[in-house]
Amino acid sequence: MTTTEAPPAQQPKPNHRSPLKRVLAFLRNTWRGLTSMRTALVLLFLLALAALPGALLPQRRLNAPKVDEYITAHGWWGTLLDKLEFYDVYSSVWFSAIYILLMVSLVGCLTPRSFEYVKAMRAKPVLTPRKLGRMPHYRVAGTERPLEDVLEDANARLSGWRRVQRDEGDGVHSISAERGYLRETGNLVFHFGMLGLIVFFALGKLFSYDGQVIVQADGSQFCNGGIYNYDSFNAGLRVDGTDLTPFCVKVNDFTAHYTPAGQADYFHSKIEYQAGDDLQTGAWRPYGLEVNSPLRVDGVRVYLLDHGYTPKFTVTFPDGSVRTMATQWRTAIVPTMTAEGATKFDQPGITDEAQRRTRQLAITGLLAPTPLVHGGILTSTAPELNNPQVAVDIYRGDLGLDAGRGQSLFEIDQSRVADGRLKKLSRLNMQVGQETKLDDGTKVKFDGVQPWVGLQVSHDPTQGYVLGFAIAMFVGLGGSLLVKRRRLWVRVRPGGEGEARTVIEVAGLARTDQAGYGEEFQRISERLVTGEKGS
Repeated sequence: MTTTEAPPAQQPKPNHRSPLKRVLAFLRNTWRGLTSMRTALVLLFLLALAALPGALLPQRRLNAPKVDEYITAHGWWGTLLDKLEFYDVYSSVWFSAIYILLMVSLVGCLTPRSFEYVKAMRAKPVLTPRKLGRMPHYRVAGTERPLEDVLEDANARLSGWRRVQRDEGDGVHSISAERGYLRETGNLVFHFGMLGLIVFFALGKLFSYDGQVIVQADGSQFCNGGIYNYDSFNAGLRVDGTDLTPFCVKVNDFTAHYTPAGQADYFHSKIEYQAGDDLQTGAWRPYGLEVNSPLRVDGVRVYLLDHGYTPKFTVTFPDGSVRTMATQWRTAIVPTMTAEGATKFDQPGITDEAQRRTRQLAITGLLAPTPLVHGGILTSTAPELNNPQVAVDIYRGDLGLDAGRGQSLFEIDQSRVADGRLKKLSRLNMQVGQETKLDDGTKVKFDGVQPWVGLQVSHDPTQGYVLGFAIAMFVGLGGSLLVKRRRLWVRVRPGGEGEARTVIEVAGLARTDQAGYGEEFQRISERLVTGEKGS
């Protein structure tokens, strides 16, 4: 008995591809994965998810003090979020990465789909299948009308369809018809609208700017002449502040209306503005500025963003010199518009710098629009101005105005109070017109309260394009959801023995949603068979 050895198992061939080919294959597969529609949808979901912290957490660009308060209140968790750029979401590395990947994915996904769409639009409808009876919708009937009349009538009734008539031989003719290409058109319009929205939104971040400024509502003016005229200014990457749209705004008054419950009803400010040739002629144009009615001038929008109160103080120094200051105080309690702040004075007529820094005055405290004093404590019960009062502390000493470091407009440097460079002279509640006298004869008088308004100036040259692409997205989405792709075939042949003069076969197929196509097919086929009039 002889034995034969089994052939050795076939070993897999080693991969002899060069490193360059491996790298190219990796890049090709990565590109295919990135440009798939599934990846684009995932990135779109991630972008929406990444935008949530920007809506839920305070953002440093909009309100830096609020961010500092949030970090202090939440300890290590607040600090961790700061390191992860959750307070600068829209300029963070991770948000920008998702944004750019989504844009690349959409470009890579839409480019081949566009070519396929153009190719499909230019192609003729598909051939009529041999066995139409296998289609989901099918009808066969005979008629005594001539074959030519049936074909002519079928072409007339399918005038709104993309169709082609073919001669199949032996006197048999067929019509292939398609409809609903606007579905794919809407799909492409939606995605191109999304791509355009992303691109122009990004361009807007490069060339747009917005700034906030507080203007006294007593005829004071603001001119858009440079970034130093703003209290805060947020510029795009390509904006240096040297080419801002020139215009001026004069705020004449501010009116706030409240319900009996103290809720804000509406805000209105009478302003005047100059732009274009008006800057040369000096002409002012009136405008009623409201919260939802911004001033639009030369591509710039001026919004009524905020409002508050400014106490007015007059200081009469021992040498008889008088200084009046009206510095805005920030709103501390919004429902009652209770404000807090500091009004700072530099005594005039003192040439010795060291002595001058020891004679500076600061009036700090609380402003109550509608006051209520309980146990010596001043509070406000409503936001309207109704015999307003202030509870103030008066300090004298070195305010640090010349220290070379910026300080808050609404506060004094508490470290100077702690080390004695600022000394508290008096604490009292004051009504409008009331005056107090300090130890050196200086008189401080509370003159009254005037409103201030917070304006936001915004410029975005891509705003119109963003709106246009957003509308295109909704139009495209509507087309892709409402339009249905369907096909219809008609075969007309001479009748055989025992049949009618002409035999008509009609078949239909819905390329997408079958719902509703049955009724449409029955209506069309009935008219094709019977020759009834109608569309």
